[in-house]
Order: sequence, then C-alpha cells, then structure tokens
Amino acid sequence: MLREYLFAKIHRGVVTGCDPNYMGSITIDPELLDKTGIQVNERVLVADCENGNRLETYVFLGERGSGQIVLNGAAANLTARGHHVLIMSFCQLTPEEARNHRPKVVICNDDNEVVETLEYEPYDSPRAVKI
Repeated sequence: MLREYLFAKIHRGVVTGCDPNYMGSITIDPELLDKTGIQVNERVLVADCENGNRLETYVFLGERGSGQIVLNGAAANLTARGHHVLIMSFCQLTPEEARNHRPKVVICNDDNEVVETLEYEPYDSPRAVKI
C-alpha cells in the first residue's frame, strides 16, 4: 500500500506577483526548485500564511536568481503580493520507503533567498535536522 508523505517544502516564500489573466500555475525561481527537488509541472499545495487560503496548482519555471514566486490564473485571486506562502510537494511511498524518507525544506527570507535548509527525520522521528 502506498501512503502520501511530504516530499519537499518552500517555507515562508514571499509572493512577488499575482497575474489572474495568465494561464494557471505558480512560477518559481529555479534556485528554489533546485534546493528542494520540486520539478516543473509538478503538483504543489500552496498555503497562504496571511489569509489561510490553500490551493493546488502546478509549477512553471521562473527566471533563475529572480526570487520569483508568482501565482497565476484563478490562484492569483487567493493571495496577494507580499504574502508569505508555504509551497508543499508530496510523494507516495511504501511503508518501507517511508522509514528512510527525509523531506527537504528550505526556509526563505523576504527576498526569497534560502537562509536555511532542513531535512525532516523519517516518520517515526519528527525532528528537523539542519543540513
């Protein structure tokens, strides 16, 4: 049996733009993607820290080094420029795979630069470890 687990998270990224007229997605700076392993076209869950809205969308590639986190399409109406968001990706694992799985988390500053990278311990040990 497969169960769903956190794969990676961009923690407290800052929304740099909202474009409700653009085809739906979230545009993310590839530097953030590289550090988490989240891929282009991958489904992500986005949670807005200011208003509590949650939405699912998929990832578009932004401009490297730009710090971009842009919500597009209908999702743009659920957040605002300057809001902090959590961007989470999930994976399906067998119980055996889950025992060694370590989700990667990047913590952003207000310029969407990575200030800390963590790996969560496997499921039976919920502590986070700096890497």
